[in-house]
Amino acid sequence: MTRKDATRRSHGSSKTRSAGRRWLSAVAIAALATLVFATVHWLTDVDRVDAQAPRRGRSATPATGRTSAQAAAGRSGNVSTGLAPSAANRGRVIPDVVAVVNGQKITKDELGKACLWRYGEEVLQSMINKHLILQECARQGIVVTDAEVEEEVARVAHKFGMSPDRWLTMLKQERDIPAEKYRREIIWPTLALQKLAANRIQVSPEEIREAFESEFGPKVKVRLISVSSRKKAEEVLQKAKANPRQFGRLAKEYSEDSSAAMMGVVPPIRRHMGVPQLENAAFRLEEEEISEIIPVDDRYIILQCERHIPPTYIADRFRKDAEKRLADQLRDQKLRTVASQLFRKLQDQAKVVNVYNDPNLRKQMPGVAATINGQPIPVSLLAEECIVRYGSEVLAGEINRLLLQQALKKARRKVEQADIDAEIARAAASFGFLTKDGKPDVATWLKKVQEEDGATIDLYVYDVVWPTVALKKLVPADVKVTEKDLQRAFEANYGPRVEALAIVVGSQRTAQRVWETARSNPTDQFFGELARQYSIDPVSRSNMGRIPPIRKYGGRPMIEKEAFSLQPGEMSGIIATGDEFVILRCLGRTRPIVERMDATVRAELEQSLREQKMRRAMANKFAQLNESARIENYLAGDLQIPSSRKAAAGVTPRRR
Repeated sequence: MTRKDATRRSHGSSKTRSAGRRWLSAVAIAALATLVFATVHWLTDVDRVDAQAPRRGRSATPATGRTSAQAAAGRSGNVSTGLAPSAANRGRVIPDVVAVVNGQKITKDELGKACLWRYGEEVLQSMINKHLILQECARQGIVVTDAEVEEEVARVAHKFGMSPDRWLTMLKQERDIPAEKYRREIIWPTLALQKLAANRIQVSPEEIREAFESEFGPKVKVRLISVSSRKKAEEVLQKAKANPRQFGRLAKEYSEDSSAAMMGVVPPIRRHMGVPQLENAAFRLEEEEISEIIPVDDRYIILQCERHIPPTYIADRFRKDAEKRLADQLRDQKLRTVASQLFRKLQDQAKVVNVYNDPNLRKQMPGVAATINGQPIPVSLLAEECIVRYGSEVLAGEINRLLLQQALKKARRKVEQADIDAEIARAAASFGFLTKDGKPDVATWLKKVQEEDGATIDLYVYDVVWPTVALKKLVPADVKVTEKDLQRAFEANYGPRVEALAIVVGSQRTAQRVWETARSNPTDQFFGELARQYSIDPVSRSNMGRIPPIRKYGGRPMIEKEAFSLQPGEMSGIIATGDEFVILRCLGRTRPIVERMDATVRAELEQSLREQKMRRAMANKFAQLNESARIENYLAGDLQIPSSRKAAAGVTPRRR
């Protein structure tokens, strides 16, 4: 397989998935530093740090994967339109120079190309979707105002029991969707499509009545057997009627759907679920009665009634709110269906030419990304939209890359293709991609990078491999591994471990109360019950206190020291670790995996330790480069002054 040069930026990457485009060198370097310095939790193994395929980061769902109701759009003045980035970000002008790193400029054009490389295809599709909606709104004289957008934000927030500010904050913190992006790319198109489809998403009183009866009306709790042939259904029905008490066992043995694992138990059957023959049969049954065979599509269903559930009482003062909520749900359901149909119709009727994805068309129509009904979308507008959406994160990666380039130049060192090849081979080997003769299986590794992680090879090299190699070039190669290092690594990887139960709580007061309670009944069973009740750690809580065996030198010295001091049946004191308080109960110790360190084990440990120390040195080096740099980030409105100058001036260094 031929690998593209690390610096090549080809447009021919139409198969790249959006997740892969988020492989920014900023993320790769930050992840490297984090993994090196992170304290390893006592429930996990030591993290490996490699030039591996980065994991998908948090991000908004790309427009190409959204429904039409989530196509990108924006706001302008008092009437939301989403016509262009400059309008959508009124008052924000992207400067010609977006950053200066130690006196070296990064221009708007350079950032635009970097953004286009990663996000051009998905943003273009988003813009096409947006323009289709905009053109139809213009044709019908429909506008969506800023006030309507804010009202819809408040309505959605209220539905989740939050204030608008809290809802928008949650979206940013937990889903990485900024407030303006949420308004432009989700709320605006939803409202626009609601108006375009207004006459098709009306909810009738009859529909609300049926929805109310479905949710709050009577239900029937049943067991179910589902098979694919009439003959088999008749055989099972005969057995069920001969011995009704064995219906659950028969469901487990014969049913051909997921309910078999639950011995036929399914959610209670309600009215107006959409399968009237099933509903009618269920509601006619008496308790413990078995139905006849009910044909449903290509399945044959047999029911056994367990009990009838009476309607849920809703007081009159709450009924109006319940009906309003149900009406909103029905409207949203209709909108999803109608919007999809409407958008498909707009696409079918429109003449869209995607120039950006066609090399031949790009030559014929330079500077044009696409045309919609003859109206061009310039590449410059596409680049600006990419910067508006993703410029900050892409620029952070470009700044970090420039720092490395400057350091390499100063050290008179260069990243060669042979270095790139060697690092890819090392990454393949470290993740177990080996040929039959034990050599790195680079081809399979790169295939995995492309298929599973959604990246092109050139992007993987540019954002992950090149920064790794560059940092290796900037740190001393003669990393020393001492005998003490080897002995500690041997004990950590192959030595005995303590099997224990653990309770993890968040306050010392709770820990004291739990510890005293556990001491009053010193049994494994009681300790496990306390863990299930009090532990905030999901592993120990769900496993009655049991945790993975604790090893030495795993990153939690206080817990390890206490664990290895206990005898079977002994309980530890309260171990304070950060903002958590841990109580252990020793079950025993495991036997060592390997009794002594032979030459093979020594070689493996030495290689691993050397790599870990190299990574630590690389992370330190990058931190030094960053701290000593003057970085003027005009896109973020941020200035970083070298730490040495700040110290001389008596100023505490400020991180970007």
